Amino acid sequence: MPVYSYTFRDASGAVQKGTTEADSEEVLRKRFEEQGMQILEVEVIRAKRGRTKTFGRVKLTKLAIFCRQFSTMVDAGVSLVRCLDVLSQQADDPRLKKILVDVGERVEGGESLSRALARHPKTFNNLFVGLVRAGEVGGVLEETLQRIAQFLEKDVELRRKVRSAITYPVIVILFAIGIVALLVTVVVPKFIEVFRDLGLKDDQLPGPTQIMVTVSDFAVQKWYWIVIGLILLLIVWKAFVSTRFGRRIADRVKLKIPVFGKLHHKICLARFSRTLGTLLTSGVPILQAMETCAGTVGNVILSEAVMEARARIREGDRIADPLERSRQFPPMVVHMIAVGEESGSLDFMLQKIADFYEGEVEATLASLTAALEPVLIVCLGVIVFFIIISVLLPLVNIVNELSQGEALQGA
Repeated sequence: MPVYSYTFRDASGAVQKGTTEADSEEVLRKRFEEQGMQILEVEVIRAKRGRTKTFGRVKLTKLAIFCRQFSTMVDAGVSLVRCLDVLSQQADDPRLKKILVDVGERVEGGESLSRALARHPKTFNNLFVGLVRAGEVGGVLEETLQRIAQFLEKDVELRRKVRSAITYPVIVILFAIGIVALLVTVVVPKFIEVFRDLGLKDDQLPGPTQIMVTVSDFAVQKWYWIVIGLILLLIVWKAFVSTRFGRRIADRVKLKIPVFGKLHHKICLARFSRTLGTLLTSGVPILQAMETCAGTVGNVILSEAVMEARARIREGDRIADPLERSRQFPPMVVHMIAVGEESGSLDFMLQKIADFYEGEVEATLASLTAALEPVLIVCLGVIVFFIIISVLLPLVNIVNELSQGEALQGA
């Protein structure tokens, strides 16, 4: 049974999206009409089960190279089937090779390129397919492929900057966890054993040492509870964020977290602007572009704001007004979009907004990394210092008692 992606307006007037199986588009529309809901758009995601092959994901860098090579060959007048055949032969990624072979066979069998690419949603998302479809309709497929390559390269660069910025803090955190685990499970138990051999009871130890004794005993004797707890926590969290309510809560928290929330917001704004600008430059209709953009923005809260703006645009509003009312888009973004609408250069303005926020993300990451380094080092030092103090305090007490005993004997 075919699988459809649909957009509909519910009884309250809110615009929602979803996917479902149906015998045909007519059957799907009738189903919604019987429930009193207005279906706005329907698109086939997958034909009947068993016809679509799944080969897994392909890295964005590989897709960007593929798009540039594909564009060059199409611009040189090579047929699509021949292009796909050549590119599949020289592809060094086995998954991409299999996908291109399958796409080439479908194109040779009469399917359009965009429809054949849509058979592999894990590799070619709605944005990719929508741009290719616009290029096919406008007869500028080679230009569209170049834009896709530029878009993917920008996206890869942004991801690389974020990844490189968090690599150092993650390494320091893992190193700190390793040191603390080693001290708590190996070093501290040795000292605790010495204290107990000397006849010291746990309640006779200093406060910090008692804390370390409790933590060490639990980590050594009941470590499996820590593992079970972490696994359960991970399962519960994944189950929670898999629901619509949980995802909204998680994404709202992402926007509210101090420092990191602003960074996440800037990344989402950069992705929104770059995606929408690329779609509009390629000739994709504004309503379709907004829907595609909502699925790639990376945050449910902003995605809902984009879909609400899309619904208002359908009713005749401008883009900037509903975005401003959502309070998720800064005044600068709203004003630049408004100027772009008035001057007829919305795609250009969106690209400028994307450039600005990508620069903001880079600057924020640089300052954040510089600030995190000393903070993490200080935190690690405090933890290690506490462990050392908790171990040394009983030794100091023992030495003091021995010294007092010798003094009394000498007197």
